Amino acid sequence: MNAPNEASLEPTYDEMERLFVNNENLDQIEAYLGRFNPIKVMKMERMEIRHSAILAWLLDPKETHGLGDRFLKAFLGEAMSGQSDLGHPTALDISQSDMRDAEIRCEWQNIDIFVLSPSNQWAFVVENKFDSRQHDGQLEKYRTKIQDIFKPHVSSTSKETSIAVRGIFLTLSEEVPQDTEYASIRYDAICKFLFRFLEHETRAISPEVNTFLAHYLDILEDATGMSEERSEMEVLARQLYRDHKKVFDFVMEHGASSDFVLAVHALFGDNPDRFSIVSIDKSEYVFVGLSSNVLSFLPKSWFDALDNKDPRWEGCDKWWAGYPLIVWFQLWSGNDGTKGSLKLYAEVGPIAAYEVRLSLISEIQSSAKSSDLKSIAFQKGAADKGKLYSRFLKKNSISVEDIHDADQLSAAMKKLLNKFQLEFGAVAEVLGKYSKK
Repeated sequence: MNAPNEASLEPTYDEMERLFVNNENLDQIEAYLGRFNPIKVMKMERMEIRHSAILAWLLDPKETHGLGDRFLKAFLGEAMSGQSDLGHPTALDISQSDMRDAEIRCEWQNIDIFVLSPSNQWAFVVENKFDSRQHDGQLEKYRTKIQDIFKPHVSSTSKETSIAVRGIFLTLSEEVPQDTEYASIRYDAICKFLFRFLEHETRAISPEVNTFLAHYLDILEDATGMSEERSEMEVLARQLYRDHKKVFDFVMEHGASSDFVLAVHALFGDNPDRFSIVSIDKSEYVFVGLSSNVLSFLPKSWFDALDNKDPRWEGCDKWWAGYPLIVWFQLWSGNDGTKGSLKLYAEVGPIAAYEVRLSLISEIQSSAKSSDLKSIAFQKGAADKGKLYSRFLKKNSISVEDIHDADQLSAAMKKLLNKFQLEFGAVAEVLGKYSKK
């Protein structure tokens, strides 16, 4: 069976037109994705500490949300529902109580949210797990710490007082708390009574708070899978993909973009051709390839000194650019999804002839030593037989505050390129010796 002709896989003009011109379904999805939500704009929707801060605000009866202790009692009551075996306070105790004196502390004693009601003599340790998982012994440690702080003591009236301490384990998905003294509650429960407050407490809640809570509810419904609109859009998107599969596949292959890609385009041009030459801060580079988080290239001085038809480089013909060396940027994301690091790598590749590979690595090492370039350092065993890939740049990373900021990324790329000019020059001198042989 013959392989399909590449041209036959490309969508026709009519197929592109049917998808992009006056397509009601596509317009619906675009409108859904384009809705303004400040929490998403600030990239806070997956940050656990931000959810703790918002919930601490909602739980505090003295705060400006206008709900008094109603959200607090709804949250605690939901968590303690069906947990009467844990003792007092039960869900019924909470529903019948006055908790307007409650003190709410966020990140106190390393506890995500701490609730103390002096008049009721209740304390609650709330461990919030939005994306992360519990650590061994973590829940018990927090609970016993609070029990030690509020252990029975003699008051000024000579009457022994005691605070009942309860643990609450808040999770996005189903997870059993390791400490059986904790009651569980999931974010989908918060969605339900937050929606109820927005429906029935409109007089108590100011328009500004109402708008904020609606945005937050939208975030939670998306995270918990409870958003009916999102479910409808997912069904619509699947149908749209089935109807226009060829066009979408073509767009995904040739038109995918990211902030990293935008940063590369700012330096190398919008659509750089393979082996096209670009000048960046008076130095020239040869573009090789680009993906969503990797840019490969060669300093032009290396490119000029190399010949990918040279038989000495056999084994590298299908590796990166087909040369025995390559340089690339790679973007790494941090745990919070915002911060990250940009790294600049340089590597000697899989030269088939061991003697040639050993010689090239040895020459680079000697050049670096004679020029006192400590940023060039191969790992131990880099030149051993059977070794195929050997990186050699050190101190090659730069922190990025926002990996979604193309300007920050392009500035970081320039900074790293300028930092390693001497190293690029030293390797170019080594390659120059090979081109003369």
